[in-house]
Amino acid sequence: MRAVWLREFGGPEVLVPGEAPDPVAGEGQVLIDVAHANLTFVETQFRATGLGPFTAALPMIPGNGVGGTVAAVGPGVDPALLGRRVISSTGGSGGYAERAAVPAAGLHLVPDGLALDAATALLADGRTARLLLETVAPAPGARVLILAAAGGVGTLLLQLAARAGLHVVAAAGGPAKLALAAELGAAETLDYLHPDWTAGTAPVDVLLDGVGGALGRTAATLLRPAGHLLNYGLAGGSWTNLPQREIDARRLTVHTLRPTPDAVRAATAHVLAEAAAHRLRPVIGRRFPLAHAAAAHRAIESRATLGKTLLDVHPAN
Repeated sequence: MRAVWLREFGGPEVLVPGEAPDPVAGEGQVLIDVAHANLTFVETQFRATGLGPFTAALPMIPGNGVGGTVAAVGPGVDPALLGRRVISSTGGSGGYAERAAVPAAGLHLVPDGLALDAATALLADGRTARLLLETVAPAPGARVLILAAAGGVGTLLLQLAARAGLHVVAAAGGPAKLALAAELGAAETLDYLHPDWTAGTAPVDVLLDGVGGALGRTAATLLRPAGHLLNYGLAGGSWTNLPQREIDARRLTVHTLRPTPDAVRAATAHVLAEAAAHRLRPVIGRRFPLAHAAAAHRAIESRATLGKTLLDVHPAN
């Protein structure tokens, strides 16, 4: 089968297309004919440094999420899954390929009426967005500042927050991203490419920070006393870690995203159902063929993409 190999850590050019043995569905597993591979910023960080939530020995086929059709089932798996459209995490490896073997227990069936590419775009980012809101649980009408609001998580988080009756302040970089945020329901938009981007903005009740670094630290100045902060990304190079004395002085609540497996599964089911009912729209900004995984990583790292970036492996599926 065709796949993309990672044999050493480094720049996007270390992602090299090639041939790989077809995986086989083992006990409790299914084999998926992959239509789309789900890309995340975390995968670009792992490719560059080997650091992150994934562990695998090189050489490896990277990729932590796929959408496709069940082509085979292993021992102990219900044969009724054959031919079903599904999305699934892979555990951190094996996603950039034409076929992937994954545990059947981790599958999510794609609802009727929802396109497979849209479902794949929801896999990691949709559940994260849902879990972020569940963790902080802002009261209706609360002012919520979302950093990187035009990204994969941000575009979904923005929609879920607006639908929940929250006043969304969307921060992103550049006119195209701000226009997308406004289209998706943001009540206010802030361009953080401007040095004084927080000037004149009213305090917020909640900061959902997917960037961190200097940008996250600046955003945290907008939190009102007794506000809430939840970090979920460090695209800026580090977490937004406020000194404890500042947290105490401002009476801030700092949340941590630590969902249970059951919560992750429920959050994924929720966003799939919302998208199937046309109440949530995954934004697929860029698509690349499997062999161009390196170009896809470059695009994500350039910060020029909107919404989700996908690898189209067999897009007709």
